[in-house]
Amino acid sequence: MQLSRRDLCVLLPGVILPAALFADALAAQTTAAPPAEPNMDTAPANFDPPLIASGGYPFDQLPVHHTAASDTRALFKGKLATGEHVEVHETTLPAGGSPHPPHHHLHSEMWLIREGTIEITIDGKSTDIGPGSGGFVASMLEHGIKNIGATPATYFVVAMGPTAGLV
Repeated sequence: MQLSRRDLCVLLPGVILPAALFADALAAQTTAAPPAEPNMDTAPANFDPPLIASGGYPFDQLPVHHTAASDTRALFKGKLATGEHVEVHETTLPAGGSPHPPHHHLHSEMWLIREGTIEITIDGKSTDIGPGSGGFVASMLEHGIKNIGATPATYFVVAMGPTAGLV
């Protein structure tokens, strides 16, 4: 059976309409709300944090979050006007402490050491750094941090990238 151009023009709307309806149904499924506990290896498709407000963030006004492993003060998290996701916090670890086991995630991190001596391990290679020093880990590299000193160690974390702020 051969089809003429006229036959094709008559059939075309019957093909396009079901395809469009299927595409709308598929889009509705893929834009569902993110899970309550986001996967830190990938950012939810609709994760859009608020813009970070310009201004000062006085240290003495930042609430402290205590855990068995560390004390943390969140400075800010959100999105820059240029679209990048950023999260900044300060962590204090007791002597010998580590905030969590080595891990990896989609965002990159920078550490700025304020007090104490920290061991940063990135892909199995360790470096000891002290006050005024910094460290950086690129996206998806396994990394961990530990206080190797005899006193508490305090450092700032600057997380940048698609999953920054999900923690």
